[in-house]
Amino acid sequence: MTRNHVGSARAASSVASIPKAESAMAQKEVLLLCGDYMEDSEAMVPFQALQAYGLAVHAVCPGKNSGDLCRTSVHQRSTHQTYSKTRGHNFKVNFTFDEVDVKNYDGLVIPGKLISKNEEGNRLVREFWRSDKPVAAVCHVALILAAAGVLNGRKCTAFPTLGPVLVAAGAHWVEPQTSNNCC
Repeated sequence: MTRNHVGSARAASSVASIPKAESAMAQKEVLLLCGDYMEDSEAMVPFQALQAYGLAVHAVCPGKNSGDLCRTSVHQRSTHQTYSKTRGHNFKVNFTFDEVDVKNYDGLVIPGKLISKNEEGNRLVREFWRSDKPVAAVCHVALILAAAGVLNGRKCTAFPTLGPVLVAAGAHWVEPQTSNNCC
């Protein structure tokens, strides 16, 4: 059975619960850059947690409009250093990608999803990076940062097998304490 998640309804309900003293302040807005078959928990948890803290979260996907669906996947570890994927939620994006203006956001979150071949997504990452706003890159998303060309001279850690690729992209590799810290 496929589950649907409507982002805009949750955003509206979390805004209404902000106490009056805080509601006079401008609400922080975060952009969640999605892609089909992104890791379910790496999209759903930040989306809901940021809203629970009173932030507005606009979920977008290159080539998609508000109301379109992004499929998610659930990664399950298997034996012999492998994993399997199963179908997750239908995650409804709540903002149109082509209408994104970086100056309207306070930060960017990119769930684990390899969209490094998507030049529109890479362009957006470069814009956020140049604006010196926080960028949260979850799991293998360091590959997107490498494809966007923003890692040169930066300290970086990620899943251990990504190290050589990130070094080739100009990053200064920092070895994770254990592989369990990155998985």
